[in-house]
Amino acid sequence: MLKGLIAKISGPVVIAKEMRGAKMYDVVKVGRLGLIGEIIRLDEDQATIQVYEDTSGLVVGEDVTSTEQPLLIELGPGLLSSVYDGIQRRLPELFQEHGSYITRGVSTYALPRDKKWGFIPTVKKGEHLTGGDAVGYVMETETIKHKIMVPPGVEGEIKEIYQGEFTVTDVVAVLNNGVEIKLMQAWPARVGRPYKKKLDPDSLFVSGQRIIDTFFPVPQGGNAIIPGGFGTGKTVMEQTLAKWSEADIIIYVGCGERGNEMTEVLVEFPELIDPRTKKPLIQRTVLVANTSNMPVAAREASIYTGITLAEYYRDMGYRVALMADSTSRWGEALREVSGRMEEMPGEEGYPAYLATRLSNFYERSGRVICSGSKEERTGSVTVVGAVSPPGGDFSEPMTQNSLRITGTFWALDTDLAHRRHFPAISWLKSYSLYLPLIQDWARANIASDWKETRDKAMAILQEETELQEIVQLVGPDALPEDKKLVLEVARMLREDYLQQFAFHEIDGFCPPIKQYWMLRVILNYYGLSLEALRRGVVLHQILGLPLKTEISRMKELPLDKAVDNLKDINERVTKEITILEAM
Repeated sequence: MLKGLIAKISGPVVIAKEMRGAKMYDVVKVGRLGLIGEIIRLDEDQATIQVYEDTSGLVVGEDVTSTEQPLLIELGPGLLSSVYDGIQRRLPELFQEHGSYITRGVSTYALPRDKKWGFIPTVKKGEHLTGGDAVGYVMETETIKHKIMVPPGVEGEIKEIYQGEFTVTDVVAVLNNGVEIKLMQAWPARVGRPYKKKLDPDSLFVSGQRIIDTFFPVPQGGNAIIPGGFGTGKTVMEQTLAKWSEADIIIYVGCGERGNEMTEVLVEFPELIDPRTKKPLIQRTVLVANTSNMPVAAREASIYTGITLAEYYRDMGYRVALMADSTSRWGEALREVSGRMEEMPGEEGYPAYLATRLSNFYERSGRVICSGSKEERTGSVTVVGAVSPPGGDFSEPMTQNSLRITGTFWALDTDLAHRRHFPAISWLKSYSLYLPLIQDWARANIASDWKETRDKAMAILQEETELQEIVQLVGPDALPEDKKLVLEVARMLREDYLQQFAFHEIDGFCPPIKQYWMLRVILNYYGLSLEALRRGVVLHQILGLPLKTEISRMKELPLDKAVDNLKDINERVTKEITILEAM
């Protein structure tokens, strides 16, 4: 085993000498405590190591031992409901053994070694398999069937296959070339898992949030960022997506966030009931918790741990959603390590390779045909990253570099947050590049005029912004009746449609078909009101209709009866405005 000596220590960065023969990204054990680190630069016989733990107390001359392997992520049954740190150490076990603070140099198995799983084979002796093919499955939770797959790059015929109760390290199948298949496999965190083909992201990632699904959608396998200043609701938005989005598996990465925010997730998720399965939400969730008081270098590894877990479940054919909160803290970790290495700084001190690292992460999202020759499976990884620009300045490097890579931009607005308008996503600054891709899906699954309806509503909101400039100069009374109507309908769109209470038992999640009919009701009200004004009806007659109160409460309609009720409201809007007569 390759050994060297510590030559220099600078915070989380350690330089070791006598390391000739070491490889980039090999994991090493540093010092007498065996602190975990990773080689990030090689120069002749010197290796630069980023240490994933606190380096205080290390002494020049102590040993550095290479494991001669990269940072490997353990993949197998037992991942769901688990809480890991940035390098996949199980935090509950560390707490039981060492108390509230993680003792340096300790490690745990990522998957429990003593728990037995009931393995049911789905192949027979003599069948030829390739990497990605499933040999069987175990029920990881009550609802998730965990497929045991042939590791990537392995091929052969089944020589032996077993059924029964096994631990993750037990052999459940043997190929004719002698390769043993266990319930568990390992994969390098920084390397994307292979797939057969990448598909166009053309089906909606249903979030249940009206401003997202209707105005700025993201598809299954797409990627999005949520930038916003302090207090604008980034974390609540990510937690809401984790709770309600139409995904089979949730990977939640708390990357450098405050401990109290991760505590909320840890306390809340076991108590929340999944609306589709009626089981605790934690049963389909993996939490990677790397809070702001944990070592900074491990923060840099945490998102790679998360995306590798996501790709593993994608390869089983599941729809996976990864929430990274916040990528800005990850960028800060890159900046600190880069500064310790004395690299030439880029804009605002970030390393010159910031954009490359970001793209390497976001491009691991996607909807794919999974590897394997037995059955064609389609899986997806949808990535949503929060960005925390200092002072809400979207021109800073993390936001700008993320914008170049991602397809959807949900801009959180401080003014909206101060007005208690949540989600505080600005409909003027945000955009989605995926709209053309999901139009066909929306026509087939929601309504044939979904895109036209969405565009009409957006035009009203944009016209309101232009009218507000005139109102500030001459006041609202100077506007003609039809423009006053635009302002009123825009207010209805903002308050009765775009505003959504994340913690409401009904309004927390709004399915796309209910979103569509809510919008139809408001636009029908607008169109018929314009016609009434042309007939000579006075605006206050229209605004005084009692039905307007029902429109404001549409969001509270129970989901099972919502569409029928909304169609009824729509018919009544048509009837009551049509019969209005000029005064």
